[in-house]
Order: sequence, then structure tokens, then C-alpha cells
Amino acid sequence: MRREEPTVGSPSLVVYGAGGFAREVAWLAESCPDAGPVVAMIDDDPERHGSVVNGVPVFGLDAARAAFPAARMAIGIGSPQHRETMAARAAEAGFAFATLVHPRVECSRWIELGEGVVICAGNILTTNIRIGRQVQINLACTIGHDVVIGDFVTLAPGVNLSGRVHIGARAYIGTNASIINGEPDRPLVIGDDAVVGAAACVTRDVPPGTTVVGVPAKSRG
Repeated sequence: MRREEPTVGSPSLVVYGAGGFAREVAWLAESCPDAGPVVAMIDDDPERHGSVVNGVPVFGLDAARAAFPAARMAIGIGSPQHRETMAARAAEAGFAFATLVHPRVECSRWIELGEGVVICAGNILTTNIRIGRQVQINLACTIGHDVVIGDFVTLAPGVNLSGRVHIGARAYIGTNASIINGEPDRPLVIGDDAVVGAAACVTRDVPPGTTVVGVPAKSRG
């Protein structure tokens, strides 16, 4: 597909990252009418500067800011902790953040989204859901009622969150993991910096910083 050149005054987007998920974010942006064209990808490795990824040139952070001062940023880094660090660096450089929601996301109007959220195709979000800053929701997840997702959380493809689940900051929920519902007066809580392994089934709270795996999910080690 031919990449259109931005016109003067048109919105444009840079993607922090130049790896696999960054390429997916750049592709996602093409489907978002308000995103604008992706004009640059950013990599912290100087050896990659000047290369081209899927038709998009790769810059360092400061060089991208100088070349595209009006561009907004989306972060294409799956690691919650690395994404938090990169968001701080990008904000310090002066970038504002775009929120990208693929047109093939189904959701009610009772959804709150923080800045920099990325929601890929095929997701279903029901009602009364709060999503914090720089959250990434990968392909084909389902998110039930009264879910709260903290800043910098990553949901890998195929995650299923039942109703009344609260996920703390920087948690990582692995591919095809399922989390059962909480109760009206007691949500099921995944703590800050917790990791839920791929295909795990979470039936109880996960303490902060803990990795759980299996069915039912238990602490690893």
C-alpha cells in the first residue's frame, strides 16, 4: 500500500519503537482516521537510525522531535515498565500522546480512556470501564463491566477479563489468560507489577509483583 505524504498542517504520528508491536501500532494507526500518517519510528539504538521499517524512517527521540515538532506519539513497546520509562522520556522531549482505538473495537459509551491508550482490532469492551494512561490492549480481548485497568498495563492477545476486575499499574496479562469476576463489594484485584502467564485462569487476587501461572493460577516457584 502506498504511503501518503502529510500535507502542511495535517496531523501526523510517530511511534516509539521499531520492533514487532511497533509495526503493529503503525498499521493500526492507518485505520484510525484521526491519527494522521505515521512519519517516523523511534529507536534508542543509534545503529538503527536512518534505517526504514515498513516504509517508515527510524530516528532517535530528539531527532524525531526536531523533524516533526507537531507530531503526536504512540508507544509500541509491550513491556509495561519499559513503556513507562519511554513515556516519561517522550513527554520530557515535548511529545503529546495519541489515543488509538481501532474501528473494529466494540464498546459502549461508558468507557473512560487515559492518554496514550492503544486498543487493537477485535476487542469488546462492555460498560462502566476505566482504563488508565498508556494501556495497551492487544488483539481480540474481552473486558467486562466495572473493570478498572491501571496505568501502563499490557493485555496480550486473547485476554478475557470478567466483570469487577481491578488491575494495578504496570501489570502484564499474558496471551489467552482469563480472570474470573469479582463481587459487587469486592473486586478481584491484580496488584501492581504482577504478571499473569499465558493461558492462566485467575480465580483469586494476585499480590503486587507476583507471577502466577496455570489453571487455576498459582504463584510460580
